[in-house]
Amino acid sequence: MLTQYDIEEVQQHCNNAFSQQEILSLYDRFCQLDRNGGGFISAEEFLSVPEFAVNPLSQRLLRMLDGLNFKEFVAFLSAFSPRATLQQKIEFIFKVYDSDCNGKVTFNDMLDVLHDLTGQFISEQQREQVLTQVLEEAGYTKDSLLVMSDFVKILGSSGLKMEVEVPVD
Repeated sequence: MLTQYDIEEVQQHCNNAFSQQEILSLYDRFCQLDRNGGGFISAEEFLSVPEFAVNPLSQRLLRMLDGLNFKEFVAFLSAFSPRATLQQKIEFIFKVYDSDCNGKVTFNDMLDVLHDLTGQFISEQQREQVLTQVLEEAGYTKDSLLVMSDFVKILGSSGLKMEVEVPVD
């Protein structure tokens, strides 16, 4: 069970993206996922959530999720809170694209995500054309190495929506 101190600490850790009641609900869900009661959620435990398992980006997200404790779990989910800042959402998206965690996103990194999202619905050539056009419209080329500030520049005025509802019992 969480103490008031624990709840406030988690709230602070996630920049108040969730209310105290939402944190309690997230704790209940965390405990359901943590089947062995070890205080951490494994990749296999995350894959037990049907909505997560069918997500085309699930393998990329697992890289960010495997072995999270409760505080890290809430911090991960905070990017999806309506109270999260645009900066927090963009940082999350950047981490999804930056698969090798080197702080840079290449054309191939972006192509890989686009492939995960589109599967066989469009050809590799079509993906490359679309991505090249999007980059050029934003003032970049295929050879550009994008860093966080580039993502902020590109997505900063996009009205980005990334929200999930936390059911409060």
